[in-house]
Amino acid sequence: MRDGMTTVVKICGITRVEDALAAARCGAHAVGVVFYRPSPRCVSPSQAAAIVAALPPFVSVVGLFVDADAGEVRATVAEARCHLLQFHGSEPPEFCAQFELPYVKAVRVRSGVDLLQYAHAYRDAKGLLLDAYVDGTHGGTGTSFDWKLIPRTIPLPVILSGGLNPQNVEQAVRAVRPWAVDVSSGVEAAPGIKDAARIAAFMSGVRDADV
Repeated sequence: MRDGMTTVVKICGITRVEDALAAARCGAHAVGVVFYRPSPRCVSPSQAAAIVAALPPFVSVVGLFVDADAGEVRATVAEARCHLLQFHGSEPPEFCAQFELPYVKAVRVRSGVDLLQYAHAYRDAKGLLLDAYVDGTHGGTGTSFDWKLIPRTIPLPVILSGGLNPQNVEQAVRAVRPWAVDVSSGVEAAPGIKDAARIAAFMSGVRDADV
């Protein structure tokens, strides 16, 4: 949690160069590329590399993995040239920390999940990404969770995800005061296809909350 700072924005599930550029033009700080094959937003390492190459400076590219093996992560990162890793499965801390890149760890939040324990276990992470728990999925569902389940004392930067969209992001930022927000389906015209107008509206909601 933080006050008095600009909320960082990541637009996840980017599959096209034009969508990455639209996110950058709207002021997004990062874009996410998904390397989880069951996802409708999955891209190949070469597609991700094209996105990385097209972006202007100071926009980070985050590579998302779900329970991939270490060799796959290394090979993908070597080709795609991502700047940061995001682990969305059951990867233990020692797995996440072995790739010589900073990482964030996603947690699917529901009643009974101890977020302080997660923060302690993944204390080498750059942040905890808090997403909604939906059985059998690993994010991108457009489902939110009860923000009251988030402790005020998490010792890592909080990245709020799960069901965010242009209509509710201002309320979410004001309620949680996260370090960052992460959106995917909430700014889409179709799975993996972003809507530039919805990205702009989302960014406007974040800025309104930061005032």
